[in-house]
Amino acid sequence: MGESGKCRGWFGWILVLIVLGVIAFAIYMVIHEKNLFSDKDSAAPVPGAPGAINRKYSDALKVALQFFDVQKSGKLVDNKINWRGDSALDDGKEAKVDLSKGLYDAGDHMKFGFPMAFTATILSWSILEYGDQMEAVGQLEPAQNSLRWITDYLVNAHASDDVLYVQVGDPEADHKCWNRPEDMTEKRPLSQVNTSAPGSDVAAETAAAMASASLVFKSSDSTYSSSLLKHAQQLFTFADKNRGAYSESLPDVQTYYNSTSYGDELLWAAAWLYHATGNQTYMAYVTGKNGRSFARWGNPTWFSWDDKLPGAHVLLSRVGFFGDESRSDNVKKYRETAEAIMCNILPKSPKASDSRTESGLIWVSEWNSLQQPMASALLTVIFSDYMLSSRTAKITCDDDSFSPLDLRQFAMSQVDYVLGNNPMKMSYLVGYGDKYPKYVHHRGASIPADEKPTCSEGWKWLDSKEPNPNVAVGALVGGPFLNETYIDSRNNSMQAEPSTYNSALIAGLLSGLVTTSSVVRSFT
Repeated sequence: MGESGKCRGWFGWILVLIVLGVIAFAIYMVIHEKNLFSDKDSAAPVPGAPGAINRKYSDALKVALQFFDVQKSGKLVDNKINWRGDSALDDGKEAKVDLSKGLYDAGDHMKFGFPMAFTATILSWSILEYGDQMEAVGQLEPAQNSLRWITDYLVNAHASDDVLYVQVGDPEADHKCWNRPEDMTEKRPLSQVNTSAPGSDVAAETAAAMASASLVFKSSDSTYSSSLLKHAQQLFTFADKNRGAYSESLPDVQTYYNSTSYGDELLWAAAWLYHATGNQTYMAYVTGKNGRSFARWGNPTWFSWDDKLPGAHVLLSRVGFFGDESRSDNVKKYRETAEAIMCNILPKSPKASDSRTESGLIWVSEWNSLQQPMASALLTVIFSDYMLSSRTAKITCDDDSFSPLDLRQFAMSQVDYVLGNNPMKMSYLVGYGDKYPKYVHHRGASIPADEKPTCSEGWKWLDSKEPNPNVAVGALVGGPFLNETYIDSRNNSMQAEPSTYNSALIAGLLSGLVTTSSVVRSFT
């Protein structure tokens, strides 16, 4: 009995030692793996095909893309918005051009070519980078259809080599009305840029839209793609040879979409034309004297419908990530500036901008405050995917370094704020979640579909205390104030008015976050 008890005692101690050894080994492996994956000097594996779907972002993307259907002008095909109908069918008729398609800019019925073209460029870029991810959640075709609705309009707006129609409607007259687009009766005058009234900015942005869209449609409709590329090249030549800001040629637009420069659009368009053609002339354009004049290398700015430089820097960093980086020192400067933009955006960077709310939302302007955070987040997720697909482990901001995951997590923080993780506990994307703005500054959404008010009769719906009878699904409203408050009022156009370019930005961002996959090394 004594010997047997001793044996059982020793056996018990051996079991204890084995268990402790297993636990110690498990702890070692956990710590080792944690260190392995947090080591910013080690490049993460290159993502493969689209992976697991993030349902939250998938649902939000489906919502966001519907706003383009809400904003469509013209004879609607396969109309998915039951309170919308045909409108503006005679736009362009006075000049014998068909400008009935395109998108209404925001809550009004104007067609402003400058931000509309930017909307198209962002949609194209998003499809080119994340089309496989859009397709994985069934949203590629809706995105392509919305893009083509705009580019059809832009093709017709480019009436001849040196003539581009850049506006339909009189903004002063338009803003004196509050009615549905289906019931418009006021005159819709046209505005154009040409050799005597130049508009390098709007012409170059339209060239960027057409060049990028030519890549989107290259495999599905080669004839249409070739036509888009031809228009893009003609418009770029026109913009470059006849330099001038369109808001100087057309002073009335200054109140609405005043352009502060045109050099950024020229570089942006040339960058897209390089990707669309592979023609070294366009690379020489952005790396030569025009780059030295306009690129502001090393000086981060905020991406927006007015400032395309951050987009151009990130787009041209592709050449550094996936091309021959040694071909030009100035190619490197684009990538270096793109990294400086990331350092300016990332909240933990020693170079981080303090232009953000207490909760961490990028905040630059009280008007349409969500534009810059969505644009910044889109650039960070694109840049992080360039890093992953090129096996670039980190970027350096002074003494700190940041991984692709750091950039992606920042992008997620911005879109999560918009979707409800904010002090107001509401979604700023209309139609997403249980709580979102109900008094969106949007004429069509505010008036019952069975009403047909005249220009002046509709004002009672602006002042109504009732929520909008129609939901402007996918509208991304202007956004919160710096103190993170939001006043849900139809009269509060500063915060409550949506825009098509904001919707393009958040759609692109959500497409980059909905799942993971490697990005293509070339768009062609």
